[in-house]
Amino acid sequence: MQYNKTVILFTVFVCYNGSGDGKLKKILEVKNIKKYYGSHGNITKAVDGISFDVLEGEFVAIMGASGSGKTTLLNTISTIDTVTSGNIYLDGVDITTLKEEALADFRRENLGFIFQDFNLLDTLTIEENIALSLIINREDVLSVDKKVDDIAKKLGISDILDKFPYEVSGGEKQRCACARALINEPKLILADEPTGALDSKSSRMLLETMDEMNERLKATILMVTHDSFSASFCKRVIFIKDGKIFNEILKGEKSRKEFFNEILDVLTMLGGDDSLAC
Repeated sequence: MQYNKTVILFTVFVCYNGSGDGKLKKILEVKNIKKYYGSHGNITKAVDGISFDVLEGEFVAIMGASGSGKTTLLNTISTIDTVTSGNIYLDGVDITTLKEEALADFRRENLGFIFQDFNLLDTLTIEENIALSLIINREDVLSVDKKVDDIAKKLGISDILDKFPYEVSGGEKQRCACARALINEPKLILADEPTGALDSKSSRMLLETMDEMNERLKATILMVTHDSFSASFCKRVIFIKDGKIFNEILKGEKSRKEFFNEILDVLTMLGGDDSLAC
């Protein structure tokens, strides 16, 4: 019953907070999507009828064991993969109906990505790495310079813009990667196991930066992770099992430690206890 009460309270919050019309805007709507692989009686149901929404300004985690379908789900949302059936709406546009060229443009203009290894180019300065997508889009030089300066100030990396990635710290590289994800002011930022290759100190620094992006810069973030510590920075966690949604919990007014413990409880029911300390 406690879970149902939480959902009811969250629904009330959604209906009476946010935009001028009294409702928070749905940035992402996933409607009964399925992704099957194989044929002739040898079918793997990677995603099997998943539906959920992400509201503007949310920070949401998707968790599940290896093979649960969480990465396939993210790949369909990021337009890297196509769905077998169902619909995915990003800011009202059904991306499952877009053709290849239109899809590439839509991805570039509306999505931001934070990669596990950050994918910074050592031959480019920090400034050039952040500006790369704008340069590819052939934006005006003055506009590019202003956008880079603005986002660098917000993330505290203005003093390293002329340096190369190999000349800065790990934390500065992380902020550069986050600045690059934000530079186009995307509708949605997608992160796939962003702390997977990091030590505990670097993981915390990245998660704190992402939390800052969400809280102060109002970025909408959807993160796939297997890690309870990472998920505890989010406002909502969706658990996936065998290609379906198994459970969903909200942080609400809980402390991060309380939310962490609740995540562990669900993972234990799911069959994948994560013993990382908070």
